[in-house]
Amino acid sequence: MTVLHLADEGEAADLAAFLSRLLHYDRGAAVRLQAAGTALAVFGRPPSFEVLAVRAVRLAKPYEDGLDVTLDVTVSAGELLESVDERGATAVVPGAVTGPPWAGVLPPRGGWRPEPGLPAPDALRSLVAAAVAEFRSRTQELPPEGRARAELDRIGRDIWSREVGDTRLPVRAVHAAQSLGFLRPGAPLGLFSSGAWLRLRTPYGSIAVRQAGLGALDVSVR
Repeated sequence: MTVLHLADEGEAADLAAFLSRLLHYDRGAAVRLQAAGTALAVFGRPPSFEVLAVRAVRLAKPYEDGLDVTLDVTVSAGELLESVDERGATAVVPGAVTGPPWAGVLPPRGGWRPEPGLPAPDALRSLVAAAVAEFRSRTQELPPEGRARAELDRIGRDIWSREVGDTRLPVRAVHAAQSLGFLRPGAPLGLFSSGAWLRLRTPYGSIAVRQAGLGALDVSVR
């Protein structure tokens, strides 16, 4: 049994909250864990947003399991959540599961450079609120017989694929950041790019999205 010793109760609570939000969108969600030293990265993909969510967790001591000094495994988000002990600031790594396709394609670890044009946090929250209101309005205007899944998805793609300000970041990435608890009042934000990837970074987690049409050579497969 592999036990992760988290830095404190707050880290344990934040990890549990992140896993709970992922499970809200997908009860069978899986997460990929990568740990080295005192850093743990938890990757998840809420299906409603088509983005990759990344939560960094601080560990109380360097990860070590026998002769292995790094951890890289895909596990059940639900089983990991059940193992989190907030008071003890620990979590037990569940048994590995067959990872979904996205778990094999992660953003690069380095080479990130700042991207200009990201609006202020308040403007981003207003943007998401306006997009949600537009989606509700447009779907409510449809006649009952026209509210097929294909039409709802078409409206959703039209709204959530729009670019934010003068950036290439789709609105769905900001919506995901807010829904997963990353976009909080007063928290600084940054936009970065590396190859085919864009990354919206906050102190509470990151949202990464791979831009279409830039070629498979920019994909980092691990």
